Amino acid sequence: MAKRTKKAAKTKRAAKKPAKTILRIAGLDLRSPAEMNLNYYFARKKRLDPYKNFKFRVKFDTDYVAGVSKVSALKRTTEMVKHREGSDPSSSHKSPGRTEYDAITLERGVTHDPDFEAWANNSSKPESKVAPRNLIIDVFNEAGQKMASYKVHRAWVSDFTGAADLDANANAIMIQSIKIQHEGYERDNSVKEPP
Repeated sequence: MAKRTKKAAKTKRAAKKPAKTILRIAGLDLRSPAEMNLNYYFARKKRLDPYKNFKFRVKFDTDYVAGVSKVSALKRTTEMVKHREGSDPSSSHKSPGRTEYDAITLERGVTHDPDFEAWANNSSKPESKVAPRNLIIDVFNEAGQKMASYKVHRAWVSDFTGAADLDANANAIMIQSIKIQHEGYERDNSVKEPP
């Protein structure tokens, strides 16, 4: 009877012990070869493939802009400040300095929609007060679900190309573009991973 009780207690302790993690991917602990199957990930709605860059829309304030076909990269650079004291070794201390945001270029085919030109005219007329606008760049997955959104703050137009080069021998779309200066951008963290 005592032997049986000891054996049952040993089995109970073994059952309570968690399985050893074999592999950890995307925040998931895989504890068995079966869990390493790709279906295991998809059942948990975790996307492993990176998103594509060809589905997006641009919004000026509250309205989407028609026909935008290209948006340049959102880039920021923080300057590095070097300093050293006389008693320091030969290497320098490095600390972050000012952060600068690169201009964003938007391109689209020429249509009768006057949004680009009207905004550019507002920035170029000396008698008008330049009114910066907020932009929102929404990015979508292949199924058309929003997967990311970027807010661009206090943007205004510094360059405007009304129409691309004209060529009688070409077979291409007329493109207009604007270069936008701004005071920074941030990702909207309220947009969650699509189901």
